[in-house]
Amino acid sequence: MSDLRENDADAQDVEDLVRGLNSLLDGELVAAQLIACGPVAIPAVRSFLLLGKPGVVYQPRLRAVEVLGAVGAKDVLIEYITTKKGIPDPAVRMSEEVVENAAARALAKWRTRDVFDILIRFALPRSRSGIVEALGQFKTTEAIPYFVHALEDDYCRNAAEDALRALGRAAEIELIAAARRTLPCAEEERPSSLRRRRAALALLVELRPSDDSWPMLKPLMASSDPALTTSAVRIAVMLGSREDRIAGVDCLLKVLPAADWYLRSEIQDCLSNLYDEGRPSIEAAIAERTALPRIHQITDSVLTTLLAVRRRQGAA
Repeated sequence: MSDLRENDADAQDVEDLVRGLNSLLDGELVAAQLIACGPVAIPAVRSFLLLGKPGVVYQPRLRAVEVLGAVGAKDVLIEYITTKKGIPDPAVRMSEEVVENAAARALAKWRTRDVFDILIRFALPRSRSGIVEALGQFKTTEAIPYFVHALEDDYCRNAAEDALRALGRAAEIELIAAARRTLPCAEEERPSSLRRRRAALALLVELRPSDDSWPMLKPLMASSDPALTTSAVRIAVMLGSREDRIAGVDCLLKVLPAADWYLRSEIQDCLSNLYDEGRPSIEAAIAERTALPRIHQITDSVLTTLLAVRRRQGAA
């Protein structure tokens, strides 16, 4: 491959280089050389991306996006993002989403109103990690509803959580509403709705909600979902009254049998923090379970957790 610089690159040289984006061996080097060509490379790379056929192997098109971002081709990236693809093959469609995510991230370096509007409009039909990350770069409260919705998606949740963390207390009201809202209804909640509520409440624990928010969150201690109950009780430790914390211990004991191993560790920490207020309930639960046959005690994860709480307090 020849070493081309912006001043000596011509259209034919660029066309030859662009074809090299398809090379599994030299594709990265070709992309670097096209970036060195500067804006003169834009027309050929635009044609490669917009007129080329998406495929399962997405790396060549991904390199094209990287080149366009590096040479400042904002308008071409917008054109690509806003072009409807209509890809029937699910494998090819999934690969092209990787390219679209990269284009969104590349656009995020232009913190302009038109880019924000295009990204949010592109994002609305469904959550995508690249779009969430790109919108997070704007650090604007306008995107909070979208970030909250993205908490439902396993692929986007981490990016949405990072964006909401960066906004801090500005996201508190939306997160409270998300933690309380069951869709389509309380009796038949969708798994995605429960994922959103869990993530929203866990974020509120991190952000430490204001004192005025506690009355709206307190009912969640009585949830039948162990994760929601645990997060709500953790907030009770921070904001609740003594009576709230005592009630929180009883709620944790109720959901502890249904908790997985990871959540049991969190509940153990929470009960340790509440041991002074909740000791009668904790000791009563231990007594009830130690009355069972020895074989049942050995395999009882709830008893193991409660005894660990007691030992921790004894050590303290």
